[in-house]
Amino acid sequence: MLQWYARHGRDLPWRHTRDPYRVLVSEIMLQQTQVSRVVPKYREWMRRYPSWGVLAKAPVRQVREAWYPLGYNIRPLRLREIARTVTRKYAGRLPDTKPELLALKGIGRYTAGALLTFAYGKREPILDTNVRRVLRRVFFGNRPVTDRVLWDLSAAVLPRREPYDFNQALMDLGATVCTARAPACPMCPMRPSCRAYPLFSPA
Repeated sequence: MLQWYARHGRDLPWRHTRDPYRVLVSEIMLQQTQVSRVVPKYREWMRRYPSWGVLAKAPVRQVREAWYPLGYNIRPLRLREIARTVTRKYAGRLPDTKPELLALKGIGRYTAGALLTFAYGKREPILDTNVRRVLRRVFFGNRPVTDRVLWDLSAAVLPRREPYDFNQALMDLGATVCTARAPACPMCPMRPSCRAYPLFSPA
């Protein structure tokens, strides 16, 4: 998986930083939004609001306008509120523990895991739409499985070394190879052990 990611991982602007603010902005923007739409807006946002402090002081109307046209307009307001909390309560530094992150409105289990891994380098599982699809197909084929089981599985398969790259690899595999429709199974590094592969391979 890591070898595949080294060759085929996507080059995205938020992967060139470990700044918690930038990582959080990217994760919030990517919720329910395609990567191709997020990339230009992420760059524009960072030029306009480069830090917690700048965003915290920005007027609500301007923040909403800057978010357009990504949609789900509650997201920029929650991001601004997180920025205000970080500047007031945490002296401009996003917490690096799961309980503190989950206490911030707008940060759920996936986003907390992404922040702990991608910003702080901690070994923390993630489970988004793409990771969910990869794990379900590889380990369960077409059998139904609960998110609770998949969260436990995501934690179990996560290596102690290079958790950042492994989690990014899972997401990229689901986004580019193990897609919802017409997965590119011949290109998949998990093909030899994937329980869903026989379901998609030619008879």
